[in-house]
Order: sequence, then C-alpha cells, then structure tokens
Amino acid sequence: MANVGNQQPTQAVSKSAPGKHGNVLPLWGNEKTMNLNPMILTNVLSSPYFKVQLYELKTYHEVVDEIYFKVTHAEPWEKGSRKTAGQTGMCGGVRGVGTGGIVSTAFCLLYKLFTLKLTRKQLMGLITHTDSPYIRALGFMYIRYTQPPADLIDWYDGFLDDEEMPIVQQVNWKMYLSTVGLRV
Repeated sequence: MANVGNQQPTQAVSKSAPGKHGNVLPLWGNEKTMNLNPMILTNVLSSPYFKVQLYELKTYHEVVDEIYFKVTHAEPWEKGSRKTAGQTGMCGGVRGVGTGGIVSTAFCLLYKLFTLKLTRKQLMGLITHTDSPYIRALGFMYIRYTQPPADLIDWYDGFLDDEEMPIVQQVNWKMYLSTVGLRV
C-alpha cells in the first residue's frame, strides 16, 4: 500500500491480464499522484514546461523523443535551483524536505509517461532502449513509482550490472531492495 502525504492508501488499481506477460500493467499505489513526493508533484503540475510543451505531446514516441533531446540528468530538481540555505537540523539539504526548486525536465517527463498509462510493451521499450541511458533511467523510475514492490526485483533483474547506466552504477541495489522488503 502507498500512503503519500494526507492521501488515503490504495492498492493495485488495475489488474494485468491473466499470466505474467499481459500487456496491461498493474498500477500500484495512488492512481492520481503516481506515488510522487507531494512537493515534486505540485511543482510538476504547475511547471510551464509540463503545462505547455508536454501538453502538446500525445504519443509514447513523441515523449521518448523529448526524453532523448531534453533530459540531461535524473534528479528531481534542476541543478542549483533548490534553496537549502537557512534550513537546519534534520531538514537541511535533505531530498524532498524543505523548499522545492525548479522541477527537472526528467520528472516532468516521468509524470507525462504516467499520464499515458504505459503498456508492458512500451515500458519494456523504455528500459531496453539503446539510444540514451536517460530513456532507460526514466523507464526504471516509472517502474519504481508505479509497480508493486514485490515485482521490482523481476523488473530490475538482468539490469543491475548494466555498465551503460550511470544512475544504476551509483545505486547500491541490494541495499535499496532490502529497504523495500525484498531479498536479492
């Protein structure tokens, strides 16, 4: 179950087709927020980039092209846009705590993918894409935010040693998966 902010927890809101390889993906958690941090979601939804430029994109392929041409990092905030000066104690410099900044292109595009309600085939297309590691990174981020925690290891298996993915190399996946209750 997901519990984001003051929202009520929800379980999987759509069921995949019988068998593991149906094309409809289950959606775990909150069907409106994508389980994003409320501050990030608020900044995405109020972003001129999301409201104007991304509104014009209607297809999966248009969004993938936008990722290819526009994404340069996978952090939630544009570099240098978060103000953490003056925050003290546990809040100073902690991700997701305190004031936001300019939400990143990557997170705007991640939420745009969510609005398209990707199929299993489209999601596989993202995580196996060969043109940009950021296309793949957004695919894995989509999995992390929308898929049932028990399914994460199945999605990530085979990609954990991927040398092309700089974001994957920086994450201690065994520690991360153990924090969500999975054993490797």
